[in-house]
Amino acid sequence: MPHREHADHALHNDVGDSRSAEAPSGDRRVGHHRREIPRQPGRTWGRVRALLASRPVRFGSAAVLTCCLGTAAYLGARADTGPTRPGPAGSLLAEREARLENAPAARSERSRVPTPPPAPTPTVTATPSPTQPTARVSTARTQVTRAKRSTRPSPVAGLTQAQMDNARTIVQVGLKLKVPRRGLIVAIATAMQESNLSNLANAGVPESLNYPNQGVGYDHDSVGLFQQRPSSGWGTVADLMRPAYAAEQFFTALLAIPGWEEMSVTAAAQAVQVSAFPDAYAQHEARATTVVDALV
Repeated sequence: MPHREHADHALHNDVGDSRSAEAPSGDRRVGHHRREIPRQPGRTWGRVRALLASRPVRFGSAAVLTCCLGTAAYLGARADTGPTRPGPAGSLLAEREARLENAPAARSERSRVPTPPPAPTPTVTATPSPTQPTARVSTARTQVTRAKRSTRPSPVAGLTQAQMDNARTIVQVGLKLKVPRRGLIVAIATAMQESNLSNLANAGVPESLNYPNQGVGYDHDSVGLFQQRPSSGWGTVADLMRPAYAAEQFFTALLAIPGWEEMSVTAAAQAVQVSAFPDAYAQHEARATTVVDALV
């Protein structure tokens, strides 16, 4: 710049003039041990002021100051507005990085399949049937009947325990064959008349003595609870000495008689037994009814 060169040239001339003016002094020495020359502050400050007052220096200082103020204003504006947006390349790179960072999270979110809550189980309230009371009553009766059959009954109507056990066997066989209640009474009354509800052997049938018995009879070849005769086709001695078999044979014959249910106890028993004393069965009807009521 021409103005700056002119200022530098003037400054150089001034310094040269001072050095040329000091050169003729006789006190100046060659080397490091020369005499100190006292400074003149007034003279130096005048030169500086002259230099600063020159037009090139003022112009340069104003330019530098303007540049500094513009830079400071630009930096302040950047600080207020925050970070600038990246260019096209920067925005693409940032978008790609964000996409890579969010990809695992997106996959994990997609892989989480919400488990549906379990369906509530419907509560079904059973409506009582109008036939339930009847069913309960019949069930109670069945349970009582089974209890009477399973437990050993206590003797009634003046019977011993052995006689009551034989009566229970007769009733159980009749119920198994579905014999009506009146048929059970006929059977018990007949056994009371024939053997006094005792399983009797026969002295005239020696074989009968070989089986369990509760006494010995003497009527022809009659054996067992109903004094049935083997010779008349009721069965073998061994079979007739078993109370259950003898009761089954009696009920089978009774059910085969037409209209036996309308007959009296005496007539129904006589139709099966063909006894020489047909009216003897009637005297046992009341006791037989008591026994059946206790067992059924």
